[in-house]
Amino acid sequence: MTADPGTRRTGRAPRALLVTHSYRPDRTPPARRWAAVVAALRADGWEVDVVTPGGVRTVLGEDGERLRRTPALLPGEGGRNGRFAAAAIHAVLAVPRGLAAPRPDVVVATLPALPTIVAGRALALLLRRPLVVEMRDAWPDLAHEAGVHQGLLGTAMEAVVTGGQRAADVVVTVTEGFAETLRGRGMRRVVALANGVDVHRVPVAPPRDRAPGELRVLYLGNLGESQGLERLVAAAARLRRTHPGVRVRIVGGGTRQTALQALDARLDAGVEFLDAVPGSGVSEHYAWADTLVVCLRPDWASFRHTVPSKTYEVLASGRHVTGQVAGEAARILQDAGGADVVGPGSDDLAEHLAALAADPARTRVGQGGRAWVAAHGHLPALARRYAALLRSLVR
Repeated sequence: MTADPGTRRTGRAPRALLVTHSYRPDRTPPARRWAAVVAALRADGWEVDVVTPGGVRTVLGEDGERLRRTPALLPGEGGRNGRFAAAAIHAVLAVPRGLAAPRPDVVVATLPALPTIVAGRALALLLRRPLVVEMRDAWPDLAHEAGVHQGLLGTAMEAVVTGGQRAADVVVTVTEGFAETLRGRGMRRVVALANGVDVHRVPVAPPRDRAPGELRVLYLGNLGESQGLERLVAAAARLRRTHPGVRVRIVGGGTRQTALQALDARLDAGVEFLDAVPGSGVSEHYAWADTLVVCLRPDWASFRHTVPSKTYEVLASGRHVTGQVAGEAARILQDAGGADVVGPGSDDLAEHLAALAADPARTRVGQGGRAWVAAHGHLPALARRYAALLRSLVR
Protein backbone atom coordinates (compact mmCIF):
# COMPACT_ATOMS: atom_id res chain seq x y z
CA MET A 1 0.00 0.00 0.00
CA THR A 2 1.26 3.47 -0.80
CA ALA A 3 0.59 6.58 1.20
CA ASP A 4 1.66 10.18 1.61
CA PRO A 5 4.57 11.04 3.94
CA GLY A 6 2.21 11.81 6.81
CA THR A 7 0.55 8.43 6.39
CA ARG A 8 3.89 6.63 6.40
CA ARG A 9 5.04 8.47 9.54
CA THR A 10 1.93 7.62 11.53
CA GLY A 11 1.44 4.17 10.06
CA ARG A 12 -2.25 4.87 9.54
CA ALA A 13 -4.34 3.72 6.60
CA PRO A 14 -4.96 6.18 3.76
CA ARG A 15 -8.33 7.92 3.94
CA ALA A 16 -10.72 9.15 1.25
CA LEU A 17 -13.52 11.68 1.68
CA LEU A 18 -16.33 11.34 -0.88
CA VAL A 19 -19.01 14.01 -1.41
CA THR A 20 -21.92 12.66 -3.42
CA HIS A 21 -25.59 13.40 -4.02
CA SER A 22 -26.54 9.70 -4.06
CA TYR A 23 -25.29 6.65 -2.19
CA ARG A 24 -26.66 3.31 -1.10
CA PRO A 25 -29.31 2.30 -0.25
CA ASP A 26 -30.26 4.43 -3.30
CA ARG A 27 -30.52 2.36 -6.48
CA THR A 28 -29.12 5.01 -8.79
CA PRO A 29 -26.16 4.46 -11.15
CA PRO A 30 -23.83 6.72 -9.10
CA ALA A 31 -24.85 4.91 -5.90
CA ARG A 32 -24.03 1.52 -7.44
CA ARG A 33 -20.74 2.82 -8.85
CA TRP A 34 -19.59 4.27 -5.56
CA ALA A 35 -20.65 1.26 -3.54
CA ALA A 36 -18.30 -0.78 -5.73
CA VAL A 37 -15.46 1.77 -5.51
CA VAL A 38 -15.79 2.03 -1.74
CA ALA A 39 -15.74 -1.76 -1.47
CA ALA A 40 -12.53 -1.80 -3.54
CA LEU A 41 -10.97 0.93 -1.37
CA ARG A 42 -11.88 -0.88 1.84
CA ALA A 43 -10.43 -4.13 0.49
CA ASP A 44 -7.23 -2.17 -0.22
CA GLY A 45 -7.01 -0.98 3.38
CA TRP A 46 -8.50 2.49 3.07
CA GLU A 47 -10.65 4.36 5.56
CA VAL A 48 -13.57 6.04 3.75
CA ASP A 49 -15.94 8.81 4.80
CA VAL A 50 -18.99 9.48 2.60
CA VAL A 51 -20.91 12.77 2.88
CA THR A 52 -24.33 12.17 1.35
CA PRO A 53 -27.96 13.20 1.93
CA GLY A 54 -30.28 11.16 4.09
CA GLY A 55 -30.13 11.99 7.79
CA VAL A 56 -28.17 13.62 10.57
CA ARG A 57 -26.26 10.76 12.22
CA THR A 58 -22.94 9.19 11.31
CA VAL A 59 -23.38 5.46 10.73
CA LEU A 60 -21.29 2.62 9.36
CA GLY A 61 -21.97 1.45 5.83
CA GLU A 62 -21.95 -2.08 4.51
CA ASP A 63 -18.19 -2.15 3.97
CA GLY A 64 -17.24 -0.28 7.12
CA GLU A 65 -17.23 3.18 5.52
CA ARG A 66 -18.56 6.04 7.64
CA LEU A 67 -21.69 7.70 6.25
CA ARG A 68 -21.80 11.32 7.37
CA ARG A 69 -25.26 12.21 6.18
CA THR A 70 -26.79 15.65 5.71
CA PRO A 71 -30.48 16.24 6.35
CA ALA A 72 -30.98 17.43 2.76
CA LEU A 73 -32.99 14.79 0.92
CA LEU A 74 -32.75 14.94 -2.87
CA PRO A 75 -36.14 14.31 -4.51
CA GLY A 76 -36.25 11.45 -6.97
CA GLU A 77 -38.50 13.44 -9.27
CA GLY A 78 -39.58 17.03 -9.78
CA GLY A 79 -38.47 20.03 -11.69
CA ARG A 80 -34.96 21.28 -12.23
CA ASN A 81 -35.31 24.08 -9.69
CA GLY A 82 -36.37 21.75 -6.89
CA ARG A 83 -33.55 19.32 -7.57
CA PHE A 84 -31.02 22.13 -7.77
CA ALA A 85 -32.22 23.66 -4.50
CA ALA A 86 -31.97 20.34 -2.68
CA ALA A 87 -28.49 19.76 -4.11
CA ALA A 88 -27.41 23.25 -3.04
CA ILE A 89 -28.60 22.64 0.53
CA HIS A 90 -26.69 19.37 0.62
CA ALA A 91 -23.54 21.06 -0.72
CA VAL A 92 -23.66 23.77 1.95
CA LEU A 93 -24.14 21.26 4.76
CA ALA A 94 -21.54 18.90 3.31
CA VAL A 95 -18.67 21.26 4.16
CA PRO A 96 -19.06 21.17 7.96
CA ARG A 97 -19.86 17.46 7.81
CA GLY A 98 -16.67 16.83 5.86
CA LEU A 99 -14.59 18.99 8.17
CA ALA A 100 -15.87 17.00 11.14
CA ALA A 101 -14.36 13.81 9.68
CA PRO A 102 -10.71 12.85 10.23
CA ARG A 103 -8.48 14.64 7.74
CA PRO A 104 -8.45 12.68 4.47
CA ASP A 105 -5.64 12.11 2.00
CA VAL A 106 -7.87 12.83 -1.01
CA VAL A 107 -11.26 14.50 -1.55
CA VAL A 108 -13.62 13.26 -4.27
CA ALA A 109 -16.71 15.14 -5.50
CA THR A 110 -19.07 13.46 -7.95
CA LEU A 111 -21.61 15.24 -10.15
CA PRO A 112 -24.22 15.70 -11.86
CA ALA A 113 -25.61 17.45 -8.77
CA LEU A 114 -23.70 20.60 -9.74
CA PRO A 115 -23.34 22.25 -6.29
CA THR A 116 -21.42 19.19 -5.12
CA ILE A 117 -18.36 20.52 -6.93
CA VAL A 118 -18.44 23.60 -4.68
CA ALA A 119 -18.42 21.50 -1.52
CA GLY A 120 -15.65 19.25 -2.84
CA ARG A 121 -13.46 22.16 -3.86
CA ALA A 122 -14.00 23.98 -0.56
CA LEU A 123 -13.09 20.87 1.45
CA ALA A 124 -9.99 20.20 -0.63
CA LEU A 125 -8.82 23.80 -0.12
CA LEU A 126 -9.57 23.90 3.60
CA LEU A 127 -7.97 20.51 4.22
CA ARG A 128 -5.10 21.12 1.76
CA ARG A 129 -5.67 17.83 0.02
CA PRO A 130 -5.85 16.73 -3.66
CA LEU A 131 -9.25 16.99 -5.34
CA VAL A 132 -10.82 14.51 -7.73
CA VAL A 133 -13.89 15.74 -9.65
CA GLU A 134 -16.03 13.07 -11.30
CA MET A 135 -18.12 14.28 -14.22
CA ARG A 136 -20.90 11.79 -14.85
CA ASP A 137 -22.43 14.06 -17.50
CA ALA A 138 -20.89 16.39 -20.06
CA TRP A 139 -21.20 19.61 -18.07
CA PRO A 140 -21.19 22.49 -18.85
CA ASP A 141 -21.88 21.45 -22.48
CA LEU A 142 -25.09 19.69 -21.52
CA ALA A 143 -26.30 22.79 -19.67
CA HIS A 144 -26.07 24.82 -22.88
CA GLU A 145 -28.09 22.28 -24.83
CA ALA A 146 -30.69 21.81 -22.07
CA GLY A 147 -31.17 25.57 -21.73
CA VAL A 148 -30.27 25.67 -18.02
CA HIS A 149 -27.39 28.10 -18.53
CA GLN A 150 -29.54 31.15 -19.07
CA GLY A 151 -29.63 33.82 -16.39
CA LEU A 152 -27.24 34.93 -13.69
CA LEU A 153 -27.44 31.71 -11.65
CA GLY A 154 -26.86 29.49 -14.68
CA THR A 155 -23.87 31.56 -15.79
CA ALA A 156 -22.44 31.44 -12.28
CA MET A 157 -22.84 27.67 -12.05
CA GLU A 158 -21.14 27.21 -15.42
CA ALA A 159 -18.18 29.22 -14.15
CA VAL A 160 -18.14 27.19 -10.93
CA VAL A 161 -18.16 23.86 -12.77
CA THR A 162 -15.47 24.89 -15.24
CA GLY A 163 -13.39 26.37 -12.44
CA GLY A 164 -13.73 23.18 -10.42
CA GLN A 165 -12.62 21.10 -13.37
CA ARG A 166 -9.54 23.25 -13.86
CA ALA A 167 -8.71 23.26 -10.14
CA ALA A 168 -8.99 19.48 -9.76
CA ASP A 169 -5.87 17.37 -9.54
CA VAL A 170 -7.75 14.77 -11.60
CA VAL A 171 -11.03 14.94 -13.52
CA VAL A 172 -12.71 11.57 -14.00
CA THR A 173 -15.18 11.13 -16.84
CA VAL A 174 -17.33 8.13 -17.69
CA THR A 175 -16.67 8.34 -21.44
CA GLU A 176 -13.51 8.72 -23.47
CA GLY A 177 -15.19 11.25 -25.74
CA PHE A 178 -15.82 13.77 -22.99
CA ALA A 179 -12.34 13.12 -21.59
CA GLU A 180 -10.92 14.16 -24.97
CA THR A 181 -13.11 17.27 -24.95
CA LEU A 182 -11.78 18.35 -21.56
CA ARG A 183 -8.19 17.61 -22.56
CA GLY A 184 -8.72 19.84 -25.56
CA ARG A 185 -9.72 22.63 -23.16
CA GLY A 186 -6.42 22.35 -21.34
CA MET A 187 -7.49 20.34 -18.29
CA ARG A 188 -4.37 19.15 -16.49
CA ARG A 189 -5.22 15.49 -15.97
CA VAL A 190 -8.32 13.70 -17.21
CA VAL A 191 -8.98 9.98 -16.83
CA ALA A 192 -11.90 8.07 -18.39
CA LEU A 193 -13.34 5.34 -16.15
CA ALA A 194 -16.52 4.02 -17.72
CA ASN A 195 -19.75 3.12 -16.02
CA GLY A 196 -20.43 -0.56 -15.69
CA VAL A 197 -22.38 -3.27 -13.97
CA ASP A 198 -21.56 -6.26 -11.83
CA VAL A 199 -22.14 -8.96 -14.43
CA HIS A 200 -22.70 -11.61 -11.76
CA ARG A 201 -25.68 -9.66 -10.42
CA VAL A 202 -27.48 -9.39 -13.77
CA PRO A 203 -29.54 -12.54 -14.43
CA VAL A 204 -29.59 -13.87 -17.97
CA ALA A 205 -33.07 -13.50 -19.43
CA PRO A 206 -34.43 -16.91 -20.44
CA PRO A 207 -34.92 -17.66 -24.16
CA ARG A 208 -38.31 -16.63 -25.54
CA ASP A 209 -39.82 -18.06 -28.69
CA ARG A 210 -42.15 -15.92 -30.75
CA ALA A 211 -44.04 -16.16 -33.99
CA PRO A 212 -43.36 -13.86 -36.99
CA GLY A 213 -45.24 -10.61 -36.50
CA GLU A 214 -44.95 -10.68 -32.70
CA LEU A 215 -42.54 -8.42 -30.85
CA ARG A 216 -42.32 -7.17 -27.29
CA VAL A 217 -40.45 -3.89 -26.92
CA LEU A 218 -39.30 -2.64 -23.52
CA TYR A 219 -37.85 0.64 -22.33
CA LEU A 220 -36.96 0.55 -18.64
CA GLY A 221 -35.31 3.54 -17.00
CA ASN A 222 -35.63 7.26 -16.47
CA LEU A 223 -38.41 9.09 -18.29
CA GLY A 224 -36.65 12.43 -18.59
CA GLU A 225 -35.74 15.06 -21.13
CA SER A 226 -32.52 13.31 -22.14
CA GLN A 227 -34.11 10.17 -23.57
CA GLY A 228 -36.44 11.60 -26.21
CA LEU A 229 -38.98 8.83 -25.61
CA GLU A 230 -41.61 10.68 -27.61
CA ARG A 231 -40.11 8.87 -30.61
CA LEU A 232 -40.89 5.47 -29.10
CA VAL A 233 -44.50 6.49 -28.40
CA ALA A 234 -44.89 7.82 -31.95
CA ALA A 235 -43.39 4.61 -33.38
CA ALA A 236 -45.80 2.56 -31.26
CA ALA A 237 -48.74 4.54 -32.64
CA ARG A 238 -47.66 3.87 -36.22
CA LEU A 239 -47.04 0.18 -35.59
CA ARG A 240 -50.34 -0.31 -33.80
CA ARG A 241 -52.10 0.37 -37.09
CA THR A 242 -49.80 -1.67 -39.33
CA HIS A 243 -48.27 -4.32 -37.02
CA PRO A 244 -50.75 -5.14 -34.25
CA GLY A 245 -48.46 -7.90 -32.92
CA VAL A 246 -45.92 -5.34 -31.70
CA ARG A 247 -46.36 -4.39 -28.03
CA VAL A 248 -44.49 -1.55 -26.35
CA ARG A 249 -43.95 -1.26 -22.60
CA ILE A 250 -42.35 1.72 -20.81
CA VAL A 251 -41.31 1.21 -17.18
CA GLY A 252 -40.03 4.01 -14.97
CA GLY A 253 -40.67 7.54 -13.77
CA GLY A 254 -39.33 11.00 -14.41
CA THR A 255 -40.03 14.54 -15.46
CA ARG A 256 -41.55 13.55 -18.83
CA GLN A 257 -43.79 10.75 -17.58
CA THR A 258 -47.03 12.72 -17.61
CA ALA A 259 -46.30 14.27 -21.02
CA LEU A 260 -45.47 10.87 -22.50
CA GLN A 261 -48.72 9.39 -21.21
CA ALA A 262 -50.64 12.34 -22.64
CA LEU A 263 -48.94 11.84 -26.01
CA ASP A 264 -49.80 8.14 -25.90
CA ALA A 265 -53.46 8.97 -25.27
CA ARG A 266 -53.53 11.57 -28.04
CA LEU A 267 -51.97 9.24 -30.61
CA ASP A 268 -53.85 6.16 -29.35
CA ALA A 269 -50.47 4.41 -29.33
CA GLY A 270 -51.43 1.66 -26.86
CA VAL A 271 -48.18 1.87 -24.88
CA GLU A 272 -48.24 0.10 -21.54
CA PHE A 273 -46.84 2.42 -18.84
CA LEU A 274 -45.70 0.90 -15.55
CA ASP A 275 -44.10 2.52 -12.54
CA ALA A 276 -40.42 2.07 -11.71
CA VAL A 277 -39.55 -1.24 -10.06
CA PRO A 278 -36.82 -2.20 -7.56
CA GLY A 279 -33.83 -4.15 -8.80
CA SER A 280 -35.47 -7.47 -8.04
CA GLY A 281 -38.32 -6.70 -10.45
CA VAL A 282 -36.19 -5.71 -13.43
CA SER A 283 -35.42 -9.28 -14.49
CA GLU A 284 -39.15 -10.03 -14.86
CA HIS A 285 -39.51 -7.22 -17.39
CA TYR A 286 -36.39 -8.33 -19.26
CA ALA A 287 -37.80 -11.86 -19.43
CA TRP A 288 -41.03 -10.45 -20.92
CA ALA A 289 -39.25 -8.50 -23.66
CA ASP A 290 -37.77 -9.43 -27.03
CA THR A 291 -35.76 -6.21 -27.47
CA LEU A 292 -34.62 -3.61 -24.94
CA VAL A 293 -34.48 0.05 -25.96
CA VAL A 294 -31.59 2.37 -25.07
CA CYS A 295 -32.04 5.94 -26.31
CA LEU A 296 -30.84 9.51 -26.11
CA ARG A 297 -32.38 12.52 -27.83
CA PRO A 298 -30.53 13.34 -31.06
CA ASP A 299 -30.42 17.15 -30.89
CA TRP A 300 -27.95 17.57 -28.01
CA ALA A 301 -24.42 17.32 -29.39
CA SER A 302 -22.87 16.33 -26.05
CA PHE A 303 -24.79 13.04 -26.24
CA ARG A 304 -22.32 11.90 -28.90
CA HIS A 305 -19.96 11.25 -26.02
CA THR A 306 -22.57 10.12 -23.50
CA VAL A 307 -23.29 6.46 -22.74
CA PRO A 308 -26.53 5.71 -20.82
CA SER A 309 -25.56 3.78 -17.70
CA LYS A 310 -28.31 1.25 -18.51
CA THR A 311 -26.37 0.19 -21.62
CA TYR A 312 -24.16 -2.22 -19.70
CA GLU A 313 -27.04 -3.87 -17.87
CA VAL A 314 -29.15 -4.50 -20.97
CA LEU A 315 -26.15 -5.97 -22.82
CA ALA A 316 -25.41 -8.26 -19.88
CA SER A 317 -29.03 -9.47 -19.77
CA GLY A 318 -28.66 -11.53 -22.94
CA ARG A 319 -31.55 -9.78 -24.67
CA HIS A 320 -31.42 -8.05 -28.06
CA VAL A 321 -30.83 -4.31 -27.72
CA THR A 322 -32.28 -1.54 -29.90
CA GLY A 323 -30.10 1.55 -29.62
CA GLN A 324 -31.38 4.94 -30.72
CA VAL A 325 -28.06 6.56 -29.86
CA ALA A 326 -25.02 7.99 -31.64
CA GLY A 327 -21.30 8.42 -31.09
CA GLU A 328 -19.65 6.51 -28.27
CA ALA A 329 -22.82 4.73 -27.15
CA ALA A 330 -23.45 3.49 -30.69
CA ARG A 331 -19.88 2.20 -30.97
CA ILE A 332 -20.26 0.25 -27.72
CA LEU A 333 -23.43 -1.45 -28.95
CA GLN A 334 -21.82 -2.30 -32.28
CA ASP A 335 -18.68 -3.66 -30.63
CA ALA A 336 -20.63 -5.72 -28.13
CA GLY A 337 -22.91 -7.34 -30.70
CA GLY A 338 -26.46 -8.50 -30.12
CA ALA A 339 -27.69 -4.97 -30.82
CA ASP A 340 -28.93 -2.76 -33.64
CA VAL A 341 -28.31 0.98 -33.84
CA VAL A 342 -31.11 2.83 -35.63
CA GLY A 343 -31.59 6.34 -36.98
CA PRO A 344 -32.82 9.25 -34.85
CA GLY A 345 -36.41 9.56 -36.04
CA SER A 346 -39.63 7.86 -34.96
CA ASP A 347 -40.02 6.48 -38.50
CA ASP A 348 -36.52 4.97 -38.27
CA LEU A 349 -37.51 3.26 -35.05
CA ALA A 350 -40.87 2.05 -36.38
CA GLU A 351 -39.28 0.54 -39.49
CA HIS A 352 -36.63 -1.20 -37.41
CA LEU A 353 -39.15 -2.68 -34.99
CA ALA A 354 -41.32 -3.86 -37.88
CA ALA A 355 -38.28 -5.65 -39.36
CA LEU A 356 -37.52 -7.28 -36.01
CA ALA A 357 -41.12 -8.42 -35.70
CA ALA A 358 -40.97 -10.08 -39.11
CA ASP A 359 -37.84 -12.10 -38.30
CA PRO A 360 -37.78 -13.84 -34.88
CA ALA A 361 -34.21 -15.03 -35.48
CA ARG A 362 -32.90 -11.44 -35.26
CA THR A 363 -33.63 -11.19 -31.55
CA ARG A 364 -31.92 -14.49 -30.65
CA VAL A 365 -28.56 -12.95 -29.82
CA GLY A 366 -26.90 -15.35 -27.38
CA GLN A 367 -24.35 -14.26 -24.79
CA GLY A 368 -22.01 -12.09 -26.87
CA GLY A 369 -23.13 -8.84 -25.26
CA ARG A 370 -22.70 -10.29 -21.79
CA ALA A 371 -19.18 -11.45 -22.63
CA TRP A 372 -18.32 -7.96 -23.87
CA VAL A 373 -19.54 -6.40 -20.62
CA ALA A 374 -17.54 -8.93 -18.60
CA ALA A 375 -14.42 -7.87 -20.50
CA HIS A 376 -15.00 -4.10 -20.67
CA GLY A 377 -17.70 -3.03 -18.22
CA HIS A 378 -17.49 -5.30 -15.17
CA LEU A 379 -18.04 -2.91 -12.28
CA PRO A 380 -15.76 -4.55 -9.67
CA ALA A 381 -12.83 -4.44 -12.12
CA LEU A 382 -13.55 -0.77 -12.92
CA ALA A 383 -13.75 -0.04 -9.18
CA ARG A 384 -10.29 -1.50 -8.66
CA ARG A 385 -8.95 0.81 -11.38
CA TYR A 386 -10.59 3.73 -9.59
CA ALA A 387 -8.97 2.70 -6.32
CA ALA A 388 -5.59 2.51 -8.06
CA LEU A 389 -6.10 6.05 -9.41
CA LEU A 390 -6.80 7.42 -5.92
CA ARG A 391 -3.83 5.51 -4.55
CA SER A 392 -1.60 7.20 -7.12
CA LEU A 393 -2.64 10.61 -5.73
CA VAL A 394 -1.84 9.59 -2.18
CA ARG A 395 1.55 8.18 -3.13
